[in-house]
Amino acid sequence: MSNSSPAPTLARTLKLPSLVLFGLAYLTPLIVLGIFGVIASQTGGASASAYLIALIAMLFTASSYGRMAKAYPVAGSAYTYVRRTIGGRIGFLVGWSVILDYMFLPMVIWLIGGSYLQAQFPGVPMPVWILGFIVITSVLNVIGLKVADRANLILMSFQILVIVIFVALSIASVVNTNGPSGLFSAEPFTGINAGFAGIAGGAAVAAYSFLGFDAVTTLTEETIEPRRTVPKAIMLVALIGGGIFVIVAYVAQLVHPGGTFTDSDTAAFQIATKIGGNLFGAVFLAALVVAQFTSGLAAQASGSRLLYAMGRDGVLPKRIFGALSPRFRTPMLSILVIAIVGLIAMFMDVSTSTSFINFGAFVAFIMVNLSVIVYWFKQRREGITHNPLVYVVVPIIGMIVIAYLLTQLDVHAITLGAIWFVLGVVVLGITTRGFRRQPPELSVDNV
Repeated sequence: MSNSSPAPTLARTLKLPSLVLFGLAYLTPLIVLGIFGVIASQTGGASASAYLIALIAMLFTASSYGRMAKAYPVAGSAYTYVRRTIGGRIGFLVGWSVILDYMFLPMVIWLIGGSYLQAQFPGVPMPVWILGFIVITSVLNVIGLKVADRANLILMSFQILVIVIFVALSIASVVNTNGPSGLFSAEPFTGINAGFAGIAGGAAVAAYSFLGFDAVTTLTEETIEPRRTVPKAIMLVALIGGGIFVIVAYVAQLVHPGGTFTDSDTAAFQIATKIGGNLFGAVFLAALVVAQFTSGLAAQASGSRLLYAMGRDGVLPKRIFGALSPRFRTPMLSILVIAIVGLIAMFMDVSTSTSFINFGAFVAFIMVNLSVIVYWFKQRREGITHNPLVYVVVPIIGMIVIAYLLTQLDVHAITLGAIWFVLGVVVLGITTRGFRRQPPELSVDNV
């Protein structure tokens, strides 16, 4: 009789509200104001249209993620879905591409938060702020998602409160200036001399704000009734986040029509000060910092689950990435690896670091859409039928839209992404001994 205790497994504790909360934290709703000036400038004041187009585009891919989450309710997200439908080798390369997004996104988030704080408190070195973000989020994630969930609820509530106040003050400002009729205008959608090319380009930028709606799929094995809950959470995160983006962009554009600003990077600060004075400007800054904290908390949690899924397969070193803390039942070492990667933020700037994260996300979106189509054909051969509109037409549209967005990425992002992808091919070749065998199969299957 063996005295060894069973290996720890992820605990199912999360319900629909918690998943939606984590997804929104990952999206960071307040980011719409962080990049408002950039999109308004590019679209000639039609930022609401840009976000509306981006929302519609993202819903196609969100539908595909929901279909795959229902079919394969395990941790791993795009990596797992492609592995199960298309094959292990392609699944590995998708997972490798997604690592670029999941591992470096927390670093970017912590860097942006540190930048806001250093701008307000220049006497404190940037590394101090970055270390503060990393230590606090890492501790909360190691202790477990129940604790992180409670922290997210408090911090997200503050972020949403500031957004509500911003919208209310914007409405009051417009009414005082133009009367109640000023609240109803097509200009935030049509802009001032805005052309289709400009609005389409702005929509491509606005789509970056949606990165993370899929993050809830990485928490599938910690979700109660995941086949029903996760697909609902994915669509709700995309819809709620997109709705917030459109509404906030609309009212902000009413306060400041057009796309001309003294500084487009700080346009939202200008508007916040205009509608609420210096006091609200200070609160707005605090909310931006809090937004970065909540987003970093969710990003690190999701990234660690992806590394855990790949480590559990044996594709990444299992002793490090496939291990769970016996006490907290969380992938502690994977969390710490992301924390260590975050330290790179001390030596980078925001513009350079953000170029890392977009390539992998768009590759994953394209392949998840393709996975749904392959899954439909496989099920059909087995005599199981699914709605072709949802499992074929919608994914095809999603693939086309995301492929277009991929072409709109900065050339540096595409270059870095391509280099990372080639490196993944090399690692795959070594792992599979010259591509002669499949990457390791899942060692734990909780479907």
